[in-house]
Amino acid sequence: MNILDPKGPVAFGNSTILIDSVVIMLAIVVPTIIAILTFAFWFRASNPRAKYRPEFTYSGKIELVVWSIPTLTIILLGGVTWIGAHRLDPAAPVEGTGSPVRIQVVSIDWKWLFIYPDQGIATVNSLTVPVGASLKFELTSASVMNAFFIPQLGSMIYTMNGMVTRLNLRADSEGELRGLSSHFSGDGFPDMMFPVHVVSPIAFSEWVTKTAASAQELNTDSYKKLMKQAPVNGTLSYRLADPLLFDAISTQRIPPQPGPHPTTDGAQSYIEANSGANAICSASSTGRPFRSISQFR
Repeated sequence: MNILDPKGPVAFGNSTILIDSVVIMLAIVVPTIIAILTFAFWFRASNPRAKYRPEFTYSGKIELVVWSIPTLTIILLGGVTWIGAHRLDPAAPVEGTGSPVRIQVVSIDWKWLFIYPDQGIATVNSLTVPVGASLKFELTSASVMNAFFIPQLGSMIYTMNGMVTRLNLRADSEGELRGLSSHFSGDGFPDMMFPVHVVSPIAFSEWVTKTAASAQELNTDSYKKLMKQAPVNGTLSYRLADPLLFDAISTQRIPPQPGPHPTTDGAQSYIEANSGANAICSASSTGRPFRSISQFR
């Protein structure tokens, strides 16, 4: 999961911004360190050439250097970050070869559900994508807020109940990557990691055909069983019986989970004391009024 070893254009853009930002900031750090060492050496007690000037209060030239370098650095750093961040907008299309692959992602306590609506299949805790294809992710949460992140493919993005976020990626080389949840969401949070299999288009078609023949069927009933708060050992594969399942989850026609439950009296007291603030925050993030949010909490 090395973010400095990108396997796609978005991750490459992210790593470029990170490296450029560090280099630009070193324009302040390195000269400052050199100046400190030089100052200490020159004004040492044994140097008779160092002049002691107790009346010195101001130098326009020194002020110009002291303020111009940080100002130029901030302008340059801000420009690089602003331009790069807009180019890497998660919703911006990413060109690819072949047909785009649409993947609907649901974060559940504590597992990931990946639905391929066009292929009629679904998997749990395992993601398979064709190399070079444009990957169009639609993401939501069946419970509390979470964060979807494949470091070597690019941008982390949040999943929230009652709304859909969008992310476009592309994998440029075959192999196995790793994805994870980067937002704490309860006891099973450490288990919310998943392999990302990047395969050839032919291998992807064969995998779709094999998965579509699965004996397990994903519909509303099987999804509700999957919603139980427990991690899944290994991976699961389904034949998608309800192509509108993701819409039912994201629009809350299937009620969301209540979220992780506190296991101590101290945690319960803390949650009750902060329930008002949490509800207001949830309402502001989803655009729904407090009353409609609180009925699910």
